[in-house]
Formats: sequence, C-alpha cells, structure tokens
Amino acid sequence: MIFLDGQRESRQRLADIETTSRRFGRLGQAALALLALGLAAGCGKSRPINYYQLNVPNALAPSTAQPLPVRITVGLPAAPDLYRDNRLVYEVGEQKIGVYENERWIGPPPQLIRDAILRNLRASGHYQGVYTPQGKAGGDYLLRTHIYDFKELDSGSGLTARLTMDAELQNSSTGETVWQTYYNHDEPISAKTVPDVVAALGRNVQMAANDIGSGMDQYFAAHPPK
Repeated sequence: MIFLDGQRESRQRLADIETTSRRFGRLGQAALALLALGLAAGCGKSRPINYYQLNVPNALAPSTAQPLPVRITVGLPAAPDLYRDNRLVYEVGEQKIGVYENERWIGPPPQLIRDAILRNLRASGHYQGVYTPQGKAGGDYLLRTHIYDFKELDSGSGLTARLTMDAELQNSSTGETVWQTYYNHDEPISAKTVPDVVAALGRNVQMAANDIGSGMDQYFAAHPPK
C-alpha cells in the first residue's frame, strides 16, 4: 500500500538524518527536529474522496405500441481527455477549466451518459432491442455521440450545469448517417454545493436523452423500417 510505503520511507529518512545529526552535533539535532515536525504534519489525515452517481429523473412514459423491428447499438461517446477522468469539472469565466480533486463520479462521464441514454431508449419500448457494442453485435443502427461540455459553469451571474453534445444515427449496413441532432443546455444549479451540481447535471443528461429519443422517434415515423 502507498501509505505504508510512505511510512517506511519516512522512517528511513529520519534514521538517515539521525545518523547525520550525531556527526554534526547540535546543528544536526535541530535539523532532525524540524524534519520530524514536517513529517508529522505530512502524515496527518487527508481529505476523504466523495463519489457521486448520475441519478437521472424518470424517463418518458413507455409506449404501448408494438416495438419497431429495429435493433439499436449505443456506442460509447467520444469526449476530450478531461472527461475521461472521473473528477468533476468546473469552468470559471471563458478560459479557466479546473477539477475537484476530492469530488468524483463513480465512473468516467462518457460511460455514465451512455448508460443513461441506453436506459432511456430501452424504457421507451420503441425498439426490438437496445444494446452496447459489447452486449450485442449486429445492430441495425448505431447511435454515435460526442460530448463537448459536461461541467459546472460560473458565469458571474450564477452557477449552471452545462451539457453540450451531438448525436447521430448511422445505418449499420450502409454506413450512412440518417439522423443527427445537437444538444446544448445550461441547467440552473439551485445551491452552491457539489450535490446540487450533480443533481443539475443529472437533469441535463435526462433532457438530452429525451431529446435524442424524441428525435429518433420522429425519424422512424417518417422512415418506417421495412
């Protein structure tokens, strides 16, 4: 364990300094005392890491109609490297991006958002099957998404939770993109706490999932599968 290794290293450093202090008398002993104080402070309790899951509100009401004879594969969203980490991201002004070191998602945001979209499409009951690429091969259509923003935003006038992403539906047989949409929304954050930020981001993800689901419904209504 890293903590135990650090303790061993600290003890070894103290032993080395103690040997040196014997050689150099009082000056060495003073240095040893200062180092011991520093090591003691460094071994203090670290701040705990808090983990958050993406709890999205209820999806749209499921359809009572017969599911379309279509299988949808939902791919993992593309995203900047910053969002492949599980730390919560914030932006101040128009340039500065930062992360909360001790406030983290239970997984990378692309995976959490993909799962929310997948659950939404499954719950709709509109399709014969909705899968991930790992769960089922050979879907009739591939839903591809790209995340650009998933963060707390401080604009100076208030805090919002921003989600920016696009989505496209690709025919798996032809490779043709048959439908696409762009989503960009700032959801108000009710209070200046991390749980409130997480809740606002969750609402934003659900709205995006509903937007994608509604857009796909409109496409298949205009282009019924044969």
